Amino acid sequence: MDNNLMLILIAVAVGIVSGLVFSMIYKNTLKSQKEAFEKEQRHLLEDAKREAEAIKKEAAIHAKDMAYQAKVEAEKEIRERTRELSQLDKRLRQKEEQLEKRLDQAERREHDITKKERDYNARERSLAEKESHYSHIIKEQTLVLERISGISVEEAKQELFRKVEENARFEAAKLAKKIEDEAKENAEKKAKEVISFAIQRYSSDYVADATVSAVSLPGDEMKGRIIGREGRNIRAFEAATGVDLVVDDTPELVTLSAHDPVRREIARIALERLITDGRIHPTRIEEVVEKVKKEVDTTIREEGEKAVFDLGISGMHPELIKTIGRLKYRSSYGQNILQHSKEVAYLAGMMAGELGVDVKLAKRAGMLHDIGKAVDHEIEGSHQEIGATLAKKYGENDYVINAILAHHGEVDPSCVESALVAAGDALSAARPGVRRESIENYLKRLAKLEELAMSFNGVDKCYAIQAGREIRIIVKPEDVSDDMCAVISKDLAKKIEAEMTYPGQIKVAVIRESRHVDYAK
Repeated sequence: MDNNLMLILIAVAVGIVSGLVFSMIYKNTLKSQKEAFEKEQRHLLEDAKREAEAIKKEAAIHAKDMAYQAKVEAEKEIRERTRELSQLDKRLRQKEEQLEKRLDQAERREHDITKKERDYNARERSLAEKESHYSHIIKEQTLVLERISGISVEEAKQELFRKVEENARFEAAKLAKKIEDEAKENAEKKAKEVISFAIQRYSSDYVADATVSAVSLPGDEMKGRIIGREGRNIRAFEAATGVDLVVDDTPELVTLSAHDPVRREIARIALERLITDGRIHPTRIEEVVEKVKKEVDTTIREEGEKAVFDLGISGMHPELIKTIGRLKYRSSYGQNILQHSKEVAYLAGMMAGELGVDVKLAKRAGMLHDIGKAVDHEIEGSHQEIGATLAKKYGENDYVINAILAHHGEVDPSCVESALVAAGDALSAARPGVRRESIENYLKRLAKLEELAMSFNGVDKCYAIQAGREIRIIVKPEDVSDDMCAVISKDLAKKIEAEMTYPGQIKVAVIRESRHVDYAK
């Protein structure tokens, strides 16, 4: 018991002593840590102070540098501004000196002008006095001259104007003839080469395919069979074909009359077949006419395709090709229009090849230039306008449309090919014997041609020759000079173009000759 108590007391004493020792050690540790912390804090404060001093010094140095730099830049700018102000001041002084000089010059000029103005005024007064004096003298001399010459001043002016006008017309005629001769010397040779070469290459055997409007009969008894009982056959025929069938007193002949050439051709073929067959009655007439219509439609299409193929034209609308085929049955002055169109296409293409322009376009435009004539009996308007409308409808380009409109000169050509088509059309239509016209119209045209020629002053005689394709004029040599002959021929050509309608072209030839006759006695 005593031992346990003793052990407990010893243990308590040891615990107390250990606690005291631990407390002392802990206090010493805290003290040492505090001292270390305070020491470190002092070091940090010293380092911060040193760094702050360094930053302060660096900032002060940087501020000084910036201030110095600003000072240098300011001084530099001040020097530049000072130099600019100095230069500006110098220029201002120079301008001021110049203005002073100009002012002195202006004052001197003003003085001179004032002086000259006084001199001019004095001269003007002197001239006015002299003018008045001379006017009085001129009036007196004019009166004297009028009494001596027997004509007034106005009459003398008119005579002078007339002389001046004659001289001016004479000089103008000389200049026009000179220019025309120079142009012909260069252009005519080349044009003749191109056209002659094209015509040599295209030398077709042309036969005018005239529209047939009469059908021969094997005998006059056939007329009765064509008419039929109470005229039923002729009425059926006219209803089926749309063509008037005229049966008159002409022996062994009946006449077909219609504006549409295709209908007239269908009627001709159908009537010939009915006459050959001998069976003529309404039902048979309708059968034959329908059959012939199909055959003619096939022929039209084939003719159009053949023409396009022969010319090497591609990409044309089928309806336009069919319309071309209809030209086979259309004629003008006895000239077949399909053959004429092909001829124009060949000529235009050859000339285009010679000139180095678009051959295909020239051929295409030449083939289509008269396409309006295929339907001009159905649509109102000129064949040029109708043809241009058709070409535009079926997608032809603007150059082809222009060639169609311009081939008779109604509009100006917009390309070389249009001019070549017009030239080809004139060449094809103007060849001797290619066209026929009534004798009445022919005589009227000749009379009109001679009438226009005789309307010019100085014309003595005139003769229309070469079937109206040339007019020869003989002038009075005492009234018309050689140069005035050129003026007359040019003016007459323009007058013919403006007032007459004619195929091809008309040559105007003015002849002037002087004959001196004397007799030895």
